[in-house]
Amino acid sequence: MQDENSRAEIWYNTPAQDQDVVVSTRVRLARNLASFPFPLNSKSDEFDRVQNIVFDAFSKFNHPDNYQIMALKNLDTNGEKILGERGLFDGTSGTGLITTLDGISACIVNDCDHVRISSFAPGLELEKAYERAEDIDNQMQQFVQFAASRDFGYLTSSVFNAGSGMKTSLRLHLPSLSFSGEIRDVVKQVYEKNYTFADCYGVGSFFNSALGAYYQVSSISSMAGSEIDQLASMSAVGKFICDLERKKRAEYADNKPTVVHNIVVRAYSLAKFTILLELRDCIDIISCLKWGLDLGFIAGVEDYELNSLLYRVQPGHLGYLLKTNDFNFEEDVENDAQLKENRLRAIILKSTVEKISFVS
Repeated sequence: MQDENSRAEIWYNTPAQDQDVVVSTRVRLARNLASFPFPLNSKSDEFDRVQNIVFDAFSKFNHPDNYQIMALKNLDTNGEKILGERGLFDGTSGTGLITTLDGISACIVNDCDHVRISSFAPGLELEKAYERAEDIDNQMQQFVQFAASRDFGYLTSSVFNAGSGMKTSLRLHLPSLSFSGEIRDVVKQVYEKNYTFADCYGVGSFFNSALGAYYQVSSISSMAGSEIDQLASMSAVGKFICDLERKKRAEYADNKPTVVHNIVVRAYSLAKFTILLELRDCIDIISCLKWGLDLGFIAGVEDYELNSLLYRVQPGHLGYLLKTNDFNFEEDVENDAQLKENRLRAIILKSTVEKISFVS
C-alpha cells in the first residue's frame, strides 16, 4: 500500500475544475474474456485461468512497473478497507486486482465480469478518467480477446453493462440544495434524465439529507449511445447540478449570511478544539468547512485539500497510519483501538484547520 504521507502523488489531492461541487469522477469499463463463462457461472479453475491471463497481459504492458498486481486472497483486512474507501474494491467478490501506483486506475478480476477497469479523476474530469481507462483497455486488447458481438457490443453479465460496457459516476457536494430542501427536486430531475442518485456516506441529520450532503450520480445503462455520447451526457448532468448548487449558494451568501456563517464557525471550532472525533461527525465538519470556503467566508485552504480529507479520515487510511507510524497517545487512549482512531482523526483534521482564516 502506498505511503499515505506522500499525498502529493495521490489523485484526490490535486486541483481540478468544478471542485467546488464535484468531488471526483469515475469511469468504469466492463469486459469479459471470450470462450469463458461469466464469473457467476465459472468454476474455480476457470477463475484461476482468467486471472492468470489478465495478470500476464498487464506484465506485457508498455510500462509494467507502473502497475501493482495482487491476488485478493493475500490482502489483509486493513488493505481491503483502504481499497474500499478509495472505490477500488467493495470487498464482496473478485479474485485479483491491478492498480496503478498512484491509485488513479484499477482493474478488478473475476467480479461480476471478468475484468472491470476503473479510472478516477478529481473534479469534473470525465474525459481524463476515460482516457486512462481506455488506455488500459486498449493495451489489454493486444493480448486478450474480449467477448463482443456486432449487435450488442461488449457482452457482459448484465444487460445494463452491455454495449460500450461503460458506466460513469460523479461524487458531489451539495450543501446549499440540501439545507434548503431543494435536493428532492434535483433527485427527481436526475432520475428523469435516466441517472441514479444516492448518498455517499449514508443518511445524515444536519442537512436533512445525505451525511455531509455528499451524493453520487451514476449512469444506469451502457447502451445509451457511444462512449463520447455517454461522456457528454454525464458532463451535461454534472454542469446542470453545479449550476443549481452555485445559484442556491449565492442566495445564501446574499440573503442568509449570518445563518451560514454561524454553521461554518461552529464546524471550525469543533475541528480546532475537539480531541476525539467519530467519522460521521468529521464528514459533517469537512462539509461545513467546504461550504464556508465556497461561499468565500474562509480562506487558507483549497477545495481539493478538504476533498482529500474525506479519504484520509476513513478507518482504513487511519489504520495504515497507526500501523506504520509511532504516535504518543494519552494514557487512557493508548490501549483502545477505537479511541486511537478517533484521536488520530481529530489530529489530522486540526492540522488542516490550522491553516484556515476567516474573511472579514
